[in-house]
Amino acid sequence: MSQSDLFAASTFSVSELTQDIKTLLEGNFMDVKVEGEVSNASTSRSGHTYFTLKDEDAQLSCVIWRGVSRSIDAEVVDGQHIIAGGDIEVYPPHGKYQLIVRSLEQAGKGALQEAFEKLKNDLKDEGLFDDEHKKALPPFPFDIGVITSATGAAFHDIRDTLERRWPLATVHLHHASVQGVNAAPELVRAINFFSNKQNVDLLIVGRGGGSLEDLWPFNEEAVARALFDCKVPTISAVGHEVDFSISDFVADARAATPTQAAIVATPDVNEIRLFVDDLSTQLQETIDRRITNQKERVQQLVQSHALMAVKQKVTNNRERLQNLTERLQHRNEVQLMQKHEKLNNLRHRLELQNPNTALEQGYSRIWQEDGWVKSLDDFDTDEELTIEWKDGKVELH
Repeated sequence: MSQSDLFAASTFSVSELTQDIKTLLEGNFMDVKVEGEVSNASTSRSGHTYFTLKDEDAQLSCVIWRGVSRSIDAEVVDGQHIIAGGDIEVYPPHGKYQLIVRSLEQAGKGALQEAFEKLKNDLKDEGLFDDEHKKALPPFPFDIGVITSATGAAFHDIRDTLERRWPLATVHLHHASVQGVNAAPELVRAINFFSNKQNVDLLIVGRGGGSLEDLWPFNEEAVARALFDCKVPTISAVGHEVDFSISDFVADARAATPTQAAIVATPDVNEIRLFVDDLSTQLQETIDRRITNQKERVQQLVQSHALMAVKQKVTNNRERLQNLTERLQHRNEVQLMQKHEKLNNLRHRLELQNPNTALEQGYSRIWQEDGWVKSLDDFDTDEELTIEWKDGKVELH
């Protein structure tokens, strides 16, 4: 007899029929996934989440128990299009069945994830993620470009963090949509603007957190290639802690949040002050220590036997030099006296040989044209005669 014949020939109580349905459904619809739109979402005081999953023709009651909801990283909001995974359970008191949810994901997320993995692998094979292409971030950036929504919280987080950590920097904001169909083209234009102008030291590109769909512009190939070609060092700051975007892989550095990007981009001015103060203290201590060591060394040298021997040798040489100086001075004086006496003798002899000396003593001299007449043989009677005394002379013809 077939199952349909058995049911047709039997009469069930409500409980029996409900129990058979419960066994049939729960045994055949375990670990199923159901796609639909969320409605009537609510969370009870006990922490359980209730909602209805519906499409155009039907609806299904769903529940996420409190213990499971802690492990589901998604918020159930009316209007969301999701895929819920779990087991079908029949609740006999109400004669209803519902889906006991153990997992949630955005509908279409699988296709997005597949596209993400394909693009990531393609760009990786091209070498866009290689470390050799990463530009170093400047240690002290004074002009920082920021590409994000001008009205979003991300820019305010970046600006506030920079003002606190590194007030020396000037922030250059270039507005761009960070979600929606216009986001990727606007991001590309903004990146190219800073790359061509090169008026900043580094560039932060990012936004706050969101769903995979919200963050998708940062997974676009055009944005990835613009980041790769950018002449300015870049930091990707898409606000998600766990997952990576394509921009994260291509950029020169990655930060999990806009706030962290500002921290990665800059030094902390207070830490620098403390570092400089520590260096100054260490330098002064080093100088003082070296001076003290040198003083002690000099004192040790002063008291050392080697230096005492040198000092004694210097003293002995000084005394010897003094003796030599005195001897030299005495010798010079003796030689000077001898030279002086010899000079006097020469002067006396010279005076004796001076012809004028005889004139001074009362004698006279006779001169003729050929010279002094010293004897009769020198006298010529035919020449004129000159007689010279000390007080004058006469000429005789």
